[in-house]
Amino acid sequence: MGRVANGSAGLLALALLTACSLSGAANESKELPGAVQRQPPVAVTPVDKAANVATDQPVVVSAQGATLKSVRVDGGKAGRLRGVLSGDGTRARSTSTARPGAGYTVTAVTVDTAGKQSETTSTFTTVKGDKTFDIQSITPNRDDTGLTVGIGMPVMIAFDKPVSDRIAVERNLTIRSSKPVEGAWHWFDDSHVDFRPQEYWPAYTKVRLEAKLAGVRGGQGLYGKRDVTLDFKIGRSQITKGTTDEHVLTVRRDGKRIRTMPMSAGQGGQWKYYTTSGVHLAMSREPVTVMTSPGIGPGQSGYYQLTVYNTVRISNSGEYVHSAPWSVGSQGNSNVSHGCVNVSPENAAWFIKNTLIGDPIIITGSPRKLEPTNGWGHWQENWKEWLKWSSLKAGPSITF
Repeated sequence: MGRVANGSAGLLALALLTACSLSGAANESKELPGAVQRQPPVAVTPVDKAANVATDQPVVVSAQGATLKSVRVDGGKAGRLRGVLSGDGTRARSTSTARPGAGYTVTAVTVDTAGKQSETTSTFTTVKGDKTFDIQSITPNRDDTGLTVGIGMPVMIAFDKPVSDRIAVERNLTIRSSKPVEGAWHWFDDSHVDFRPQEYWPAYTKVRLEAKLAGVRGGQGLYGKRDVTLDFKIGRSQITKGTTDEHVLTVRRDGKRIRTMPMSAGQGGQWKYYTTSGVHLAMSREPVTVMTSPGIGPGQSGYYQLTVYNTVRISNSGEYVHSAPWSVGSQGNSNVSHGCVNVSPENAAWFIKNTLIGDPIIITGSPRKLEPTNGWGHWQENWKEWLKWSSLKAGPSITF
């Protein structure tokens, strides 16, 4: 995804019509002994009666000395295949993936230079599939993040089974956007693949994910269960920056500074008590969060359990920007927290209200760096590092 789908140059969209299987293979001909062998007027790939055809093998129909009036590829309950027709009308090619264990009938109608109409039919069956894989979750989504998100928001897909054929899966993931972006997918493991642009999303961009995975091979005997589409929007550009040295958070929206908030960061001493430096993203907005001491249980020295209000999560290691009335005197001049970013109750109430999930929150000055796999640390990798884990590398989004 993130790249224009492959196809022959100059091909135009063709609706492959639904029809019943037709009999009579017009591409078969008998030749008299000694006659000159000629190419059939219509050639179909896969060949007639082919078996165990790969689900991602395209159906190609070519006409000799004639033009294609219509082409349809019917799979019965498996549905029809979509396709494209060349500008000169002599070649058609399927663009969608066949279903495993299905039988298909190709019916092509041609018209020659004399206006004579002919029909050719051909059949094939696809390889059988033992198992299916499905999309378990997509982020962003309506329930967890809302469908208007910040400029740093990645598209994150989790599968319900590991897939080994990453190339086949990735080339069937497409990003469409109302403003052009350069982007790429990144595999964190065989069950998780995420997309991000090279730079932040342009503000106010409409984005669509098209995961056309039905029938796509995910591994030996493993095929995609269904297609999924998701639409979401990028909101205004808002970036928050702060340093553990200057103890101030500055919020800029669409390039203009709109808020300055005194802060107190991690006190250090132990590695776990440093706030991580790096490009964080707002991961959740929680009116109430119960925080407990990391790695320390009840009755042990240093144990705490604290109810905190108006929190914005920025990592998976327990870091938040949150209200801390107990540290207001230190905010703006020293670091006293256990790793979170403390702000006043008033500033915390403003921040949670004015933050979108996916907004970048950049912290600098700490010796502890945010790991790319700690929460949504996607922007911690530079573009070259990000592309190392992409099967198909970078490409432009398809614009609406």
